[in-house]
Amino acid sequence: MLRKRNPLIICGAFIFVAWNVILVFVLMRRPSTQGALDTPDKPGNTGDGAGGGQLGNLMNEVMRVANAFEAELASQKKILLQIQNHWAVWDNKGGVTAAKPKSQAEHSAPAVIPILVIACNRVTVKRCLDKLIEHRPSAELYPIIVSQDCGHAETSDVIASYGSQLTHIKQPDLSDISVPSQHKKFQGYYKISRHYRWALNQVFNSFSYSAVVVVEDDLEVAPDFFEYFRALHPILKSDPTLWCVSAWNDNGREGFVDPGKASLLYRTDFFPGLGWMLTKDLWAEIEPKWPASFWDDWMRHPDQRRDRSCIRPEISRTLTFGRKGVSLGQFYDKYLRFIKLNSEFVPFTKMDLSYLEKKKYDESFEKEVYAAPIVTVEDLKSGKLSGSGPFRVQYSSPDSFKTLARSLGVMDDLKSGVPRAGYRGVVSFLLRGKRVCLAPPAGWSQYDPSWS
Repeated sequence: MLRKRNPLIICGAFIFVAWNVILVFVLMRRPSTQGALDTPDKPGNTGDGAGGGQLGNLMNEVMRVANAFEAELASQKKILLQIQNHWAVWDNKGGVTAAKPKSQAEHSAPAVIPILVIACNRVTVKRCLDKLIEHRPSAELYPIIVSQDCGHAETSDVIASYGSQLTHIKQPDLSDISVPSQHKKFQGYYKISRHYRWALNQVFNSFSYSAVVVVEDDLEVAPDFFEYFRALHPILKSDPTLWCVSAWNDNGREGFVDPGKASLLYRTDFFPGLGWMLTKDLWAEIEPKWPASFWDDWMRHPDQRRDRSCIRPEISRTLTFGRKGVSLGQFYDKYLRFIKLNSEFVPFTKMDLSYLEKKKYDESFEKEVYAAPIVTVEDLKSGKLSGSGPFRVQYSSPDSFKTLARSLGVMDDLKSGVPRAGYRGVVSFLLRGKRVCLAPPAGWSQYDPSWS
């Protein structure tokens, strides 16, 4: 129905004009309340007096009709403006793609970007929600939807306490899932995958939003979290070589990021998660084959990624505080709890982010990485290198990557051959104030999934 917008507007405009023509006709035909125009001259009145009285009454009547007409026009204008505003909201929710006149497009309402919070049995979801609401610039543009699994009453009460500040939905299927015997200890991962599928279907199919930012109940967001996703939303929608925007840097620990470059953004081939935005189009592509478990590693498989990239920041816009969970604290004590959360508000929506376009980015990226001198780990740790870099440390096999990554202090695991935070095999980070690129040899062409 929304796609028939233009005929509906034309019809509405016609009805609006016709109504006002009828209104004017009726008002002009309305008899005077004083009867001056319908009553003949009384005997004894002089011609001049009667004529003056009739003229005065006529002028009063004309002024009355004009005032009534003006008031009615103002009322009709308000109605039309309300209709226009509703159309703008429906466009943003439903992703209507019908062409608009230039003047209307230039003044169209900004897109609505909902925040989906995946919750279960952590009452500490309050910390996540408090920060989202504290930093949220508009409840209308960023509605918060909390999807709860597990049926945990105390957590449900915490979520419900926020009232109209958010929408609370509950995953209805709380049953155990039949899993292979060797996966019995991974039952939680199966339930998480089921919950994600249900929750994302609610956002895109029931609420009819065209994009969403997904966070889990153990994430705290930065002050410019909303600004970050607002600025990157149109880029994600328009660039077919991208499939997500993430707030997370896997190697974003204190000392491994440049505190003076909070505005710096990267393309990455590794799906980071931990506060990420996807579109309805992507969900329509991957939902039919959504996995029964381990959904995040499944996203990192070449069959899903299809050579597309995500955007990530130099400094993370999310911080995880959930050590306990189905992953049993994997990586938390060594890496995750040291991630630096950005504290400086960056006005991304006012910045030129065109450098993230693939062609521009790749040209600049290749030049910066492969023009950098090759050094060893010992060189970097000796303190003898001058300048801030970049410096290149080269690996040639999965074993050499892991050895070098461990020596340099960055995450050493590979998923389908892709290193965490990597782009074209290169991992960029800061070490002792110097920019370092852990990189494959020049001429790199593709990932080898056997490197996992």
